[in-house]
Amino acid sequence: MGQTLCICSRGSITIDNKKYYFVQKLDEGGFSYVDLVEGAKDGRFYALKKILCHDREGRQEAQTEMEMHQIFNHPNILSIVAHTFVDRGGKTEAWLLLPYIGKGSLWSVLEKLRDKRSLMSEKQILQIFRGICSGLKAMHEKGYAHRDLKPTNVLLDEDDRPLLMDLGSMNRARIEVRGTREAMTIQDWAAQRCTISYRAPELFNVESHCIIDERTDIWSLGCVLYCMMMLEGPYDMVFQKGDSVALAVQNPVTIPESCSYSGSLKMLLSSIMMSNPQERPNIHWVLDQVQDLQSCSPNTQTNMV
Repeated sequence: MGQTLCICSRGSITIDNKKYYFVQKLDEGGFSYVDLVEGAKDGRFYALKKILCHDREGRQEAQTEMEMHQIFNHPNILSIVAHTFVDRGGKTEAWLLLPYIGKGSLWSVLEKLRDKRSLMSEKQILQIFRGICSGLKAMHEKGYAHRDLKPTNVLLDEDDRPLLMDLGSMNRARIEVRGTREAMTIQDWAAQRCTISYRAPELFNVESHCIIDERTDIWSLGCVLYCMMMLEGPYDMVFQKGDSVALAVQNPVTIPESCSYSGSLKMLLSSIMMSNPQERPNIHWVLDQVQDLQSCSPNTQTNMV
Protein backbone atom coordinates (compact mmCIF):
# COMPACT_ATOMS: atom_id res chain seq x y z
CA MET A 1 0.00 0.00 0.00
CA GLY A 2 1.21 3.52 -0.73
CA GLN A 3 4.16 2.71 -2.98
CA THR A 4 3.19 5.12 -5.77
CA LEU A 5 3.21 8.88 -5.43
CA CYS A 6 3.48 11.76 -7.83
CA ILE A 7 3.36 15.51 -7.35
CA CYS A 8 0.89 16.38 -10.10
CA SER A 9 0.69 20.12 -9.72
CA ARG A 10 1.54 22.83 -7.26
CA GLY A 11 -0.45 22.34 -4.09
CA SER A 12 -1.58 18.78 -4.75
CA ILE A 13 -0.23 15.27 -4.22
CA THR A 14 -1.38 11.82 -5.20
CA ILE A 15 -1.13 8.79 -2.91
CA ASP A 16 -2.51 5.44 -4.02
CA ASN A 17 -4.04 7.08 -7.10
CA LYS A 18 -6.03 9.50 -4.95
CA LYS A 19 -5.44 13.24 -5.17
CA TYR A 20 -5.20 15.52 -2.13
CA TYR A 21 -4.92 19.32 -2.08
CA PHE A 22 -2.65 21.17 0.33
CA VAL A 23 -4.62 23.47 2.66
CA GLN A 24 -2.20 24.69 5.33
CA LYS A 25 0.61 23.70 7.65
CA LEU A 26 -0.61 22.36 11.01
CA ASP A 27 2.47 21.55 13.06
CA GLU A 28 6.22 21.19 12.89
CA GLY A 29 8.65 19.24 15.07
CA GLY A 30 12.31 18.28 15.05
CA PHE A 31 12.08 15.51 12.46
CA SER A 32 8.52 15.79 11.19
CA TYR A 33 5.83 18.22 10.14
CA VAL A 34 2.09 17.93 9.55
CA ASP A 35 0.04 19.47 6.74
CA LEU A 36 -3.72 19.76 6.43
CA VAL A 37 -4.86 18.33 3.09
CA GLU A 38 -8.26 17.85 1.45
CA GLY A 39 -9.31 14.81 -0.55
CA ALA A 40 -10.13 15.81 -4.14
CA LYS A 41 -12.90 13.20 -4.41
CA ASP A 42 -14.41 12.97 -0.95
CA GLY A 43 -13.84 16.57 0.19
CA ARG A 44 -12.67 15.34 3.59
CA PHE A 45 -9.78 16.82 5.53
CA TYR A 46 -6.75 14.71 6.45
CA ALA A 47 -3.54 15.29 8.38
CA LEU A 48 -0.48 14.42 6.30
CA LYS A 49 2.46 13.67 8.59
CA LYS A 50 5.86 13.84 6.91
CA ILE A 51 8.82 12.28 8.74
CA LEU A 52 12.37 13.09 7.63
CA CYS A 53 14.41 9.87 7.43
CA HIS A 54 18.09 10.83 7.69
CA ASP A 55 19.42 7.29 7.48
CA ARG A 56 18.44 3.63 7.31
CA GLU A 57 17.62 3.61 11.02
CA GLY A 58 15.29 6.59 10.59
CA ARG A 59 13.53 4.86 7.71
CA GLN A 60 13.07 1.74 9.83
CA GLU A 61 11.61 3.79 12.70
CA ALA A 62 9.12 5.42 10.31
CA GLN A 63 8.24 2.00 8.90
CA THR A 64 7.59 0.78 12.45
CA GLU A 65 5.28 3.74 13.11
CA MET A 66 3.30 2.90 9.97
CA GLU A 67 3.04 -0.75 11.02
CA MET A 68 1.92 0.16 14.54
CA HIS A 69 -0.99 2.18 13.11
CA GLN A 70 -1.99 -0.79 10.96
CA ILE A 71 -1.91 -3.31 13.82
CA PHE A 72 -4.73 -1.62 15.72
CA ASN A 73 -8.33 -1.12 14.74
CA HIS A 74 -9.69 0.57 17.86
CA PRO A 75 -11.92 3.62 18.42
CA ASN A 76 -9.36 5.16 20.80
CA ILE A 77 -6.27 4.70 18.60
CA LEU A 78 -5.74 6.95 15.58
CA SER A 79 -6.07 4.98 12.36
CA ILE A 80 -3.98 5.39 9.20
CA VAL A 81 -5.56 6.06 5.80
CA ALA A 82 -2.52 5.60 3.54
CA HIS A 83 1.27 5.73 3.68
CA THR A 84 4.31 5.84 1.43
CA PHE A 85 8.01 6.73 1.28
CA VAL A 86 9.04 9.67 -0.93
CA ASP A 87 12.55 10.45 -2.22
CA ARG A 88 13.00 14.20 -2.62
CA GLY A 89 16.32 15.82 -3.44
CA GLY A 90 18.33 12.85 -2.26
CA LYS A 91 16.43 12.68 1.04
CA THR A 92 13.73 10.23 2.08
CA GLU A 93 10.46 11.23 3.72
CA ALA A 94 7.85 8.90 5.18
CA TRP A 95 4.32 10.16 4.55
CA LEU A 96 1.46 9.08 6.79
CA LEU A 97 -2.05 10.13 5.80
CA LEU A 98 -4.18 10.29 8.96
CA PRO A 99 -7.73 11.39 9.82
CA TYR A 100 -7.91 15.07 10.71
CA ILE A 101 -9.30 15.70 14.19
CA GLY A 102 -10.30 19.37 14.25
CA LYS A 103 -10.60 19.87 18.01
CA GLY A 104 -6.91 19.20 18.48
CA SER A 105 -4.97 17.63 21.31
CA LEU A 106 -5.96 17.14 24.93
CA TRP A 107 -3.17 19.55 25.79
CA SER A 108 -4.65 22.32 23.63
CA VAL A 109 -8.03 21.84 25.35
CA LEU A 110 -6.38 22.05 28.79
CA GLU A 111 -4.49 25.18 27.76
CA LYS A 112 -7.76 26.89 26.81
CA LEU A 113 -9.25 25.95 30.17
CA ARG A 114 -6.22 27.40 31.94
CA ASP A 115 -6.56 30.64 29.97
CA LYS A 116 -10.20 30.86 31.08
CA ARG A 117 -9.26 29.97 34.69
CA SER A 118 -11.58 26.97 34.52
CA LEU A 119 -11.25 23.27 35.26
CA MET A 120 -12.66 20.15 33.65
CA SER A 121 -15.62 18.59 35.40
CA GLU A 122 -14.90 15.26 37.07
CA LYS A 123 -17.43 13.62 34.78
CA GLN A 124 -15.57 14.86 31.69
CA ILE A 125 -12.21 13.80 33.12
CA LEU A 126 -13.49 10.27 33.73
CA GLN A 127 -15.06 10.04 30.28
CA ILE A 128 -11.86 11.08 28.48
CA PHE A 129 -9.61 9.10 30.81
CA ARG A 130 -11.65 5.94 30.28
CA GLY A 131 -11.15 6.25 26.51
CA ILE A 132 -7.39 6.74 26.95
CA CYS A 133 -7.30 3.63 29.16
CA SER A 134 -9.27 1.64 26.57
CA GLY A 135 -6.79 2.53 23.82
CA LEU A 136 -3.86 1.67 26.08
CA LYS A 137 -5.50 -1.63 27.04
CA ALA A 138 -5.72 -2.60 23.35
CA MET A 139 -1.99 -1.89 22.94
CA HIS A 140 -0.98 -3.81 26.06
CA GLU A 141 -3.14 -6.81 25.16
CA LYS A 142 -1.27 -7.13 21.86
CA GLY A 143 2.05 -7.00 23.70
CA TYR A 144 3.04 -3.40 22.92
CA ALA A 145 3.67 -0.27 24.97
CA HIS A 146 3.21 3.32 23.76
CA ARG A 147 6.25 4.68 25.68
CA ASP A 148 5.43 8.36 25.06
CA LEU A 149 1.93 8.92 26.40
CA LYS A 150 1.27 12.60 27.16
CA PRO A 151 -1.53 15.16 26.60
CA THR A 152 -0.07 16.32 23.27
CA ASN A 153 -0.25 12.72 21.99
CA VAL A 154 -3.98 12.41 22.74
CA LEU A 155 -6.40 13.90 20.22
CA LEU A 156 -10.01 14.73 21.13
CA ASP A 157 -12.84 14.62 18.60
CA GLU A 158 -15.98 16.75 18.85
CA ASP A 159 -17.57 14.21 21.24
CA ASP A 160 -14.50 14.26 23.52
CA ARG A 161 -13.51 10.79 22.32
CA PRO A 162 -9.75 10.49 22.85
CA LEU A 163 -7.50 8.97 20.21
CA LEU A 164 -3.94 7.94 21.03
CA MET A 165 -1.50 9.14 18.40
CA ASP A 166 2.22 9.44 17.61
CA LEU A 167 3.07 5.74 17.71
CA GLY A 168 6.71 6.29 16.73
CA SER A 169 8.08 5.34 20.16
CA MET A 170 6.03 2.13 20.47
CA ASN A 171 7.84 -1.16 20.96
CA ARG A 172 7.38 -4.53 22.58
CA ALA A 173 5.92 -4.14 26.07
CA ARG A 174 8.32 -6.53 27.81
CA ILE A 175 12.05 -5.82 27.49
CA GLU A 176 14.50 -8.02 29.37
CA VAL A 177 17.67 -6.17 30.31
CA ARG A 178 20.76 -8.34 30.58
CA GLY A 179 23.85 -6.41 31.53
CA THR A 180 25.11 -2.84 31.81
CA ARG A 181 25.46 -2.28 28.06
CA GLU A 182 21.82 -3.18 27.37
CA ALA A 183 20.72 -1.03 30.30
CA MET A 184 22.58 2.00 28.93
CA THR A 185 21.20 1.41 25.42
CA ILE A 186 17.61 1.46 26.73
CA GLN A 187 18.32 4.43 28.98
CA ASP A 188 19.75 6.41 26.04
CA TRP A 189 16.81 5.41 23.85
CA ALA A 190 14.34 6.55 26.53
CA ALA A 191 16.16 9.88 26.87
CA GLN A 192 15.61 10.47 23.14
CA ARG A 193 12.10 9.07 22.68
CA CYS A 194 10.22 9.37 26.01
CA THR A 195 9.27 12.91 27.05
CA ILE A 196 11.18 13.70 30.26
CA SER A 197 8.30 15.03 32.41
CA TYR A 198 6.12 11.98 31.57
CA ARG A 199 8.92 9.38 31.66
CA ALA A 200 8.63 6.51 34.14
CA PRO A 201 11.20 6.46 36.98
CA GLU A 202 12.67 3.10 35.89
CA LEU A 203 13.69 4.60 32.53
CA PHE A 204 15.93 7.27 34.08
CA ASN A 205 18.33 4.80 35.69
CA VAL A 206 17.83 1.43 34.04
CA GLU A 207 19.12 -1.42 36.18
CA SER A 208 21.64 -3.86 34.70
CA HIS A 209 19.37 -6.87 35.18
CA CYS A 210 15.65 -6.12 35.14
CA ILE A 211 12.51 -6.27 33.04
CA ILE A 212 11.02 -3.08 31.61
CA ASP A 213 7.34 -3.64 30.82
CA GLU A 214 4.13 -1.83 29.90
CA ARG A 215 3.86 -0.30 33.36
CA THR A 216 6.00 2.56 32.01
CA ASP A 217 2.74 3.58 30.27
CA ILE A 218 0.82 3.40 33.55
CA TRP A 219 3.15 6.00 35.08
CA SER A 220 2.67 8.27 32.05
CA LEU A 221 -1.08 7.65 32.30
CA GLY A 222 -0.98 8.92 35.88
CA CYS A 223 0.86 12.05 34.72
CA VAL A 224 -1.85 12.61 32.09
CA LEU A 225 -4.60 12.25 34.73
CA TYR A 226 -2.77 14.69 37.00
CA CYS A 227 -2.53 17.13 34.08
CA MET A 228 -6.26 16.86 33.42
CA MET A 229 -6.95 17.66 37.07
CA MET A 230 -4.34 20.41 37.61
CA LEU A 231 -3.93 21.70 34.03
CA GLU A 232 -0.20 20.97 34.13
CA GLY A 233 1.85 17.79 34.48
CA PRO A 234 3.23 16.88 37.92
CA TYR A 235 6.82 17.40 36.75
CA ASP A 236 6.39 20.15 34.15
CA MET A 237 7.52 22.87 36.55
CA VAL A 238 10.42 20.76 37.83
CA PHE A 239 11.70 20.50 34.26
CA GLN A 240 11.05 24.16 33.44
CA LYS A 241 12.98 25.28 36.54
CA GLY A 242 15.94 23.13 35.48
CA ASP A 243 15.66 20.86 38.53
CA SER A 244 16.18 17.08 38.32
CA VAL A 245 13.09 15.22 37.10
CA ALA A 246 14.95 11.94 37.66
CA LEU A 247 15.22 12.80 41.35
CA ALA A 248 11.70 14.20 41.66
CA VAL A 249 9.99 11.05 40.31
CA GLN A 250 11.50 8.96 43.11
CA ASN A 251 9.22 10.66 45.64
CA PRO A 252 5.43 10.16 45.98
CA VAL A 253 3.42 12.56 43.84
CA THR A 254 2.02 15.54 45.75
CA ILE A 255 -1.61 16.47 45.16
CA PRO A 256 -2.21 20.14 46.05
CA GLU A 257 -4.59 20.78 48.95
CA SER A 258 -6.52 23.14 46.70
CA CYS A 259 -7.51 20.24 44.43
CA SER A 260 -11.33 20.20 44.43
CA TYR A 261 -11.95 16.75 42.93
CA SER A 262 -13.33 13.79 44.85
CA GLY A 263 -11.22 11.77 47.26
CA SER A 264 -11.82 8.70 45.09
CA LEU A 265 -10.28 10.35 42.03
CA LYS A 266 -7.29 11.55 44.07
CA MET A 267 -6.87 8.02 45.46
CA LEU A 268 -6.89 6.59 41.93
CA LEU A 269 -4.20 9.05 40.90
CA SER A 270 -2.02 8.13 43.88
CA SER A 271 -2.49 4.41 43.17
CA ILE A 272 -1.31 4.82 39.58
CA MET A 273 1.72 6.99 40.29
CA MET A 274 3.85 4.53 42.23
CA SER A 275 7.58 5.07 41.69
CA ASN A 276 8.26 1.35 42.05
CA PRO A 277 6.89 -0.31 38.89
CA GLN A 278 6.23 -3.54 40.83
CA GLU A 279 3.68 -1.64 42.94
CA ARG A 280 2.03 -0.03 39.92
CA PRO A 281 -1.29 -1.53 38.74
CA ASN A 282 -1.94 -2.86 35.24
CA ILE A 283 -4.30 -1.21 32.76
CA HIS A 284 -7.16 -3.66 33.48
CA TRP A 285 -7.22 -2.62 37.14
CA VAL A 286 -7.11 1.09 36.24
CA LEU A 287 -9.96 0.71 33.75
CA ASP A 288 -12.08 -1.16 36.32
CA GLN A 289 -11.52 1.63 38.85
CA VAL A 290 -12.49 4.31 36.32
CA GLN A 291 -15.70 2.46 35.45
CA ASP A 292 -16.55 2.15 39.15
CA LEU A 293 -15.95 5.88 39.65
CA GLN A 294 -18.14 6.71 36.67
CA SER A 295 -21.03 4.75 38.15
CA CYS A 296 -20.98 6.78 41.36
CA SER A 297 -19.33 10.08 40.37
CA PRO A 298 -21.26 13.31 40.91
CA ASN A 299 -22.05 15.29 37.80
CA THR A 300 -19.56 17.97 38.82
CA GLN A 301 -19.79 21.12 36.73
CA THR A 302 -16.72 23.00 35.52
CA ASN A 303 -15.21 24.80 38.51
CA MET A 304 -13.62 28.20 38.60
CA VAL A 305 -10.06 28.41 39.89
